[in-house]
Amino acid sequence: MLPSTEDNISTLSVVSHDPSPDTITSLVRRVKIMTLKLLPVQVPLDSISDPTSRIITPQVINAYIAAAGDFMEALPYCLLRARKEFVYEANHNPADYDENEGRATACEVLARRVVHQAPPEKIPAIMSMRFRHKEVDGDVSGRISALEMAIDSHCTIFLSSSEAQDVIQDLWSGRTVQVYDDDGAVSFVPYSEVLYDGFWSHLTPARLGVPRYQNIFRIAVWFLFLFSYSLAVREPLDKLNRDHDDLDEWEIIYKILKLVSWRAFGFWHIVSTVIDILLTVAFSLRIVGLASAGDQSLSFRLWSFQCLSFAAPLLWMKLIPIFDGYKFIGTMQICVARMLKESGFFFCLLALLGIGFLQGLYALDAADGQTDHPTEILHGLIQALLQSPNYDMFKASPLGLALYYLWNVATAVVLLNVLISLFSSAYEDVVEDAAAEYLTYFAGKVISMIRAPDEFIYPPPFNILESFFIAPLEFFVSSKTYAKINRYVMLVVFFLPLCLIALYEAQLDPAKNHWIKDWFSSPDEGGEDAPHYQDPEVTGADAARGLKISKRQFKELIAEFPDTTHSGEAVIISEVKELKTEVAELKKMIAELTAKLS
Repeated sequence: MLPSTEDNISTLSVVSHDPSPDTITSLVRRVKIMTLKLLPVQVPLDSISDPTSRIITPQVINAYIAAAGDFMEALPYCLLRARKEFVYEANHNPADYDENEGRATACEVLARRVVHQAPPEKIPAIMSMRFRHKEVDGDVSGRISALEMAIDSHCTIFLSSSEAQDVIQDLWSGRTVQVYDDDGAVSFVPYSEVLYDGFWSHLTPARLGVPRYQNIFRIAVWFLFLFSYSLAVREPLDKLNRDHDDLDEWEIIYKILKLVSWRAFGFWHIVSTVIDILLTVAFSLRIVGLASAGDQSLSFRLWSFQCLSFAAPLLWMKLIPIFDGYKFIGTMQICVARMLKESGFFFCLLALLGIGFLQGLYALDAADGQTDHPTEILHGLIQALLQSPNYDMFKASPLGLALYYLWNVATAVVLLNVLISLFSSAYEDVVEDAAAEYLTYFAGKVISMIRAPDEFIYPPPFNILESFFIAPLEFFVSSKTYAKINRYVMLVVFFLPLCLIALYEAQLDPAKNHWIKDWFSSPDEGGEDAPHYQDPEVTGADAARGLKISKRQFKELIAEFPDTTHSGEAVIISEVKELKTEVAELKKMIAELTAKLS
């Protein structure tokens, strides 16, 4: 008989030893085999992820917990690892894609339910404890936690749980911090265990590594960057003052801050790269203009301002990832990123058709012995794509005009409608589960800020200071001396923001000031189990008139409620089992009574 849920909770509270990679690999294989037995055929995903699933029942969860033995805290990690392997098998075996997709979803749901059963004080350790496993080639993987694996694998079901978000919020606000041991391994501990309370204990450069403060610092620097940029491109300086040959103070500030860039893989990485290229070219042209003389200097300066001005839309568009910590902007960014990803199919088809039509139109144009430049034909195709076709360009050739008509039909009628359909599908996919998608994105944002192996975090653009002046000292001084140098430099450079952080954490943080916490919190919070809330007594004038609220007891009222924690099938099966038990007891009693009478 499987252990009860209460027994499992007590077992989960036992801190397990650091298991070896072989042990973790064996446990991953075991839960994979169990999942194959649980879902041997294709099952609808909704029936797996449903809170009252008839598949992921409390008995199934207990079975997986029992299967982990003495390594309960590694179970969520192993389930997410098994999920990753099922996803890999689904992508490399199209015939069994649906079956493996369902098994991957089941592993993710089980990981979430297992964490939900753990005691609250053990959840941060379960989420952040790092494990290693044996890879296919026999090598040992790097250490990674269940939370990091869920983020890398985009596990929206797991990361949208209240348990995962509580850990993410602790990391975001700095209530949980990462600590490095002598071997460089990272562990996460509550901040209260690192330092005592008080203003001076919070005045430490390590608090700059808190994601919330990194984000605030990033916003402040980016606004300073945009302000400097706006002043640098207010007008070409040669129109204002032809004798102005030197870099002014805002150009100097801008040239320094232009090195600030926060990149993310994908669309924003491309935007950042284009911005860096444009700004670097503008800076180079400006320097060349300063070194030149006469009209050549004015030409280089003009080109520099043109490149600088061309970057303006991209720079302002970068405000979206800067403020993606807010739900509305974060969800909008996810929608845009998904749409751009879906538009890849459109651009592939467009490129193939474009090459074909360009070659065909150029060949027809060359048939009469005189040809236009290929760029003119390319401009004609692009103008047609943007709903401004130039039919006069091909009026001399009936076949060329017919081919140009076909290009307009293919792009305006077919391809653009395909693009609209792809955008609509991507938008519906994101909006349908917008909350889970945003929570998953936010979790990845937080972890990316603390995942860097650097113990001393210099927010941009001060990372330039670290790269050129501080980091080289690591090769010449001891680790203790290097750490001391970093602490003193950071304390001096970031003294003002560190004072503001220390003042907030020591005096203004609502989590530490009970009067602020009580002010913002609900007075009824946590009272759902209190007897005086369940069966309230009437006082005052209403009591004198003999009026009552609790004419029937709370337990009697809820006794008729349906069991929403189990599916309808599970309730029916449970009742059938109880009925079978009663029938068996009745048959036994009849048999005993018959034996006595005979």
